[in-house]
Amino acid sequence: MGAVVTDGFDFTPGAQVPLMGSAGQTAATHALASAAYRDGPVAEILKANSEWHKSEVTPGKFSLFEPNLGEAFSRAVQVRMLGGARKALIQSFGTEPQTVVEHCLAATRIRKERDARLTAVMALCGLLFLPGLLLWMGVFQLRRTLAGAANKRAGAVGTLLLVGIGIMAVVLLLRLPFTGFWGYYIRGMIVAPVVGWMLAKRICEATAKDMRARWDSLLSGGGGIGAKVPEAVPGNPDETAREQLRQGLQKLTAEQHSNVVFYAGPKGILGMGTRWGSWQMAEELVSSEPGKEINQFRSWDVIRAIHDKLKLLERGPLNSGGFPTPSVRHWIVSPVGENAVAVARPEGQDVETFQVKGHEIQRICNHQQFGGGNRHYLGVQFTLWDGQLVITMMITVTVLHETLRVEVTGHALGPVHSLFTTKPEPKTVTVSKTVKFWETVDRVLPLVDAPEVVRLAVRAPFTWFPPLLDFLGGKLVLPEPFGLRHAWAEKPWRHRFMADDAMRAATPVLRVAHAAAMKVLADNGVSTEKFDNRSMVVSGFVQDPTPRNADLYEA
Repeated sequence: MGAVVTDGFDFTPGAQVPLMGSAGQTAATHALASAAYRDGPVAEILKANSEWHKSEVTPGKFSLFEPNLGEAFSRAVQVRMLGGARKALIQSFGTEPQTVVEHCLAATRIRKERDARLTAVMALCGLLFLPGLLLWMGVFQLRRTLAGAANKRAGAVGTLLLVGIGIMAVVLLLRLPFTGFWGYYIRGMIVAPVVGWMLAKRICEATAKDMRARWDSLLSGGGGIGAKVPEAVPGNPDETAREQLRQGLQKLTAEQHSNVVFYAGPKGILGMGTRWGSWQMAEELVSSEPGKEINQFRSWDVIRAIHDKLKLLERGPLNSGGFPTPSVRHWIVSPVGENAVAVARPEGQDVETFQVKGHEIQRICNHQQFGGGNRHYLGVQFTLWDGQLVITMMITVTVLHETLRVEVTGHALGPVHSLFTTKPEPKTVTVSKTVKFWETVDRVLPLVDAPEVVRLAVRAPFTWFPPLLDFLGGKLVLPEPFGLRHAWAEKPWRHRFMADDAMRAATPVLRVAHAAAMKVLADNGVSTEKFDNRSMVVSGFVQDPTPRNADLYEA
């Protein structure tokens, strides 16, 4: 029997094909997954940086080896989300991160198949004529360096240099001073890399069309071309690499469903967005009958009543559509620093597969209301706009001395950056017609130009050693603490309807929480007169149509 790979988690059943994302969250998921198939410059992803989460592109030693956007994104996401020594991840609300990772794996497999063919071409047309290959590589590297210069004249010089060397190569072929074996070898040294380039171009063009078809399919709303990840399905116990990958995907899904989130100061709850509103109802606990004590109750009793009422939010007196079925969950919120670069998920006997157990949730709710430690919140979450908008209302109940406080806070996570929702466009150039020169026509260009063929062919032999490619060409560094969804989310307030949805959800949730809390108070002999008055005041405040930076406190 072969060794079974474990990482502290025994996910069952055995080998399975990973499941695709669930319905209702496909737009954001597919937008992020499409980045794995893109072919633009890697620096484009820097446009999606937000105020709090910034990706970086570290340069390599040679620009000829630098990755494009899809290559860098796939590599960075796989290492960060499936690496054996990876740090804890932030939940990606509104998306299915496993689906995104599967597309990254599928894109990498397609590129490896292409690179295997390119490597064969390189070995036949390049390795046997290595001096010529190095000469042509040097020319393209010099041209790439000059073309990337700020001075446009330097870029033109690079193109002229390439043309000049091509002319010199033709002259040498016609009037070579050598004869015999060396004469034929030098001719082959000049011609073979060019022939290899033509073969490589056909291979690269076919793969580019396939990748763009997958990119376009993901963003067309039809479900996209499914990501095939056969390497995640072990066929026997000896395939430890496949078993590791399968467990990595299962661990990713388990962490996605964790009930622990992290509060990072002004950044808000990581994965849920910043806190845009906060409303509090706090009054003294006074007996409804003078001279009689109130019945003993706990914060958990109030929270449980609110939980039951929130489950009925989609029901209303009018047939008006209204709320979709919300997700109502108990959350444990752990504080981290604003500039923290990592988070640590709780461990121990009270935690199982990233989930804090029920009895520990009750203990935190009843006893950890002041001072250090984690806090309990009851959250009602709406995933709207096909996963592009995530509205989360968090409710906490505290009892200090004789004061009960019910606090409701609103968090909103906006759509993924528009960079991820752009569809591929054909490469065209507008030229004048030959005869009717006053008319123009759009000519379709190949998807892969000459410098790109050279870049792919040069990178191909090193595909099997990704760390070396990172060193030679650079890589994408993801923002930490990392979560797929919040790393590239925009603010929802620029979209009128999304902003309306976020603010409209606050009032019903607030009133349900207040009504449920006051019923518990009345049942336990507490006077609700002051609470009723306070609830009316807070209900007026919640109708303010302006979102605020509730986590930014002024000194």
